[in-house]
Amino acid sequence: MKWIRQIDNTYDVTQMRAVLREALTTDYDGPKVIVASSECMLIRQRREKPLADKAIREMRRVVVPRFGVDADICTGDHACIRLSGCPSLTLKKLDDPLRDDPIAFIDQTCVGCGNCGEVADAAILCPSFYRADVINNPTRFEAWLAAFRNRVILRLQRRRQARRLGFSWPGGLPGVG
Repeated sequence: MKWIRQIDNTYDVTQMRAVLREALTTDYDGPKVIVASSECMLIRQRREKPLADKAIREMRRVVVPRFGVDADICTGDHACIRLSGCPSLTLKKLDDPLRDDPIAFIDQTCVGCGNCGEVADAAILCPSFYRADVINNPTRFEAWLAAFRNRVILRLQRRRQARRLGFSWPGGLPGVG
């Protein structure tokens, strides 16, 4: 065996794609071996979740990644679902009458591997995936920073609301009286 490649993080879609492309396009004539080894995220979750829960109870700082899909940006083509195969990536019907297709949705069974967003990014599918780090037992600075950000966002929302146009009928609504 002369052509052997090893990948330690199979969740790195860009690296996996590059090695597969190399295997398919190389001039080497013999057999090609790709050793892809990563821990299953479900097994990792079963091992790490009790440790994180214990740390939270002991008031230690724990960061838990959460992934989601922005409903306003998702086009509903479902390529992310077809390519990632993640069981946490499902469909969600919107109440918007202007949008017929259901959108991608990440439910609460997500273990935080990030593969769905990695696939969407590597395949240049869409920018609707996001990662939010939930910080349990934040430091004083992190709590202050979060409160400051919330005040700034609230002020911007109020300013935007004050500038919105309002509609009214002179003398009240027609036919109401």
